[in-house]
Amino acid sequence: MSVDQEGSAVVPTVAPGPAAAQDPPGEARTHAEDTGMAENADVSADATEPDGDSSRAPGTGPAGETPSGSARADASGEDTAEATEKSATAGASAGEASTTDASTTDAAGTPDAATAAAGPTTGSDTAAGTTDAAGDPTTETAPDAADRWTLFGPEPARRVGRLRRAVGGTGRFLVHEWTVVSLAAIALAVVMTWPSAWHPASTIPSDIWDPTLQAWQLAWSGHAMLTDPLHVWNSNSFYPDSYSFAFSDTLFGYFPFGLVGTGPTAALIRYNLLFILLEALAFVGAYALVRQLGARRTAAAVAGAAFAYAPWRWGQAGHMHVLSVGGIALSLAMIARGHGFSFTKGHRRELTRPGWAFAGWCVAAWQISLGFGIGLPFVYVLALVVIVSAIRWLLKGRRALGRRLLLADGVGIVVFGAVGLLMGVPYLEVIKQHPEAKRGLDAIEAFSPNLHSFITAPAQSLPWGAAHAAARATMIAPAETTLLPGFMLYGLAAAGLFFSIWSLRTRLWLLAGTLVSIVLAEGTEFYGGGKYTYVFLYKYLPFFSSSRTPGRLVIWTTLLLAILAAGAVGALVGRSYDVAAERGPVATRPGLLLRVATLLPLLLVLAEGTNWHTLPHPVVPAQPAALRTVDGPMLVLPSDALIDENVMLWSTTKFQKIVNGGSGFYPTDQQEVRNVAKSFPDQASVEYLRNLGIRAVVVLKQQAAGSTDYSKAASPDVPYQDLGITRQDLGDTFVYRLS
Repeated sequence: MSVDQEGSAVVPTVAPGPAAAQDPPGEARTHAEDTGMAENADVSADATEPDGDSSRAPGTGPAGETPSGSARADASGEDTAEATEKSATAGASAGEASTTDASTTDAAGTPDAATAAAGPTTGSDTAAGTTDAAGDPTTETAPDAADRWTLFGPEPARRVGRLRRAVGGTGRFLVHEWTVVSLAAIALAVVMTWPSAWHPASTIPSDIWDPTLQAWQLAWSGHAMLTDPLHVWNSNSFYPDSYSFAFSDTLFGYFPFGLVGTGPTAALIRYNLLFILLEALAFVGAYALVRQLGARRTAAAVAGAAFAYAPWRWGQAGHMHVLSVGGIALSLAMIARGHGFSFTKGHRRELTRPGWAFAGWCVAAWQISLGFGIGLPFVYVLALVVIVSAIRWLLKGRRALGRRLLLADGVGIVVFGAVGLLMGVPYLEVIKQHPEAKRGLDAIEAFSPNLHSFITAPAQSLPWGAAHAAARATMIAPAETTLLPGFMLYGLAAAGLFFSIWSLRTRLWLLAGTLVSIVLAEGTEFYGGGKYTYVFLYKYLPFFSSSRTPGRLVIWTTLLLAILAAGAVGALVGRSYDVAAERGPVATRPGLLLRVATLLPLLLVLAEGTNWHTLPHPVVPAQPAALRTVDGPMLVLPSDALIDENVMLWSTTKFQKIVNGGSGFYPTDQQEVRNVAKSFPDQASVEYLRNLGIRAVVVLKQQAAGSTDYSKAASPDVPYQDLGITRQDLGDTFVYRLS
């Protein structure tokens, strides 16, 4: 290699022989050969083939061609001068490598075509003028030739460590919309249910009756699933009745929370925690549904707030199974997503997600496991949706849905039906054993709200509770007949009929659904005594007679109104972006005032749903020591529908068998025990209880002394020695042992 007068490298070339003018016979030219680049960027000029023979030098074609004189810029973006210098240097190395001895063979053991064409070489033709031990000339490459050739290869991918990947994934998860919404929903629920989170181990929302029953239900389901899952329906209460866990809506779907902790304190903490979380789930469920239907985030937040914090819900604060409706909205959102359906775009097959559809059916199954009071209407709504969708599919030409989606729906419906069947069988057995459990029309009449109920708030509503006191005074069951979804929600829904992101057809369907839900929720108060509405369903729809509270259908009224309202808010937000766009290309987002204006509906809905200092959080009576030590079966006196709910909570330490129990109906055999025990202790009552299998009677001194029915058992002077029983004084209780 020589240098010209200007210092540029002169690339020696080899005149191609006849073999260099065409490809070797039977071989196809590769892109690397045409461009003079080896496929492997690490190959150097002195690389050898596996059989030990010298290979062609990089930069030469199959016939010893050298690269063209034009410089190639590498992937790193070097400038033209640097690229030219590198090309010239590489070409020089290639030229030197092409002057190897004619005896050099290629990988197949035949003389290299380029070497044969060049003819015999001399020592001066070799790269360094050296020979090997046999006297044959050798080829040497400049020390940095291999490094130069790597410039033509792609830059190696940078390896990211596990820690960095984990940090990046965590960061993306934390800022994801659904993470932010979920955390915000929990924080909002803590505020809206305050002070549930302040004294969770000693207080309970609303009152100390039904909530303590439900705290026991949460504890029992977890205890039974850990110790004896096959007999979960035969609880420790209502001894000796079977299937006693199915005497009320069970909240069974929450049993994982009951797997941790024992005793009343753990039960109260568990209940208060779930009381907060179920409000958050209601918000997230409605938010997800409206987002899937095609609304913006602000509109979805309004729907979530309206659904989770409607004023009527605080009147049901003592009924966790009524408040637990988040799974309804969430399952509908997931099923809609699985089918690629939205109000704004309709059904789009390319957006179908079979996994989401199956997950939606599973969430729906979980929802009905919480109780049939709310779950049964949900079952019929889902059945109606499936039937209408099937008819629509048939009328529109039976478009292919995809095997995976059909399979997901099929398996999901089977899971949903199986859970419903497993949950329903115990309730059917209860009705068989206890005919008194069946609801009559007289009970439905007592709990049927009139039209004024939908504009009347419960006492726990901060904005309207005191103002509506006179209206509530005329109601037989205010908790079941104060059904105000919110005046702000009414206004937004009305606006959504005229100004909305939903189509006119969609708005009319939502309006029709809202009116139907109101008519059915009125029960026997609707025109004609509800003969052709709720009463008709009560008589002819399977299992519909199991519910005595038609007013709880306001859940569907609230959800449909929330979707209508979201349409109006979505249109408002969209208009704010239009106004921003009219200001010019620089203003891509609405200004501060416009953004505050779009948030105003959300703030007003939340303000109307507050209950600060109006929702009681009473202290739960402490557990008597006897309930921690005495084995069952036992009877605790006094016994009635309310006190027994406290006794059930106290039994969560040992879960001993107890005759006591509170539920949605009054078993006749339990009432018989109560009547006999009014004369306890005497010979007749002792024999009766012994024959029933009762081993101990625990008398709560303070409560029994103030009772006209059980004061005898609380008297310290009552004779009992001749009855063959013993009595132990434990301070707050007397314990009579019958055996």
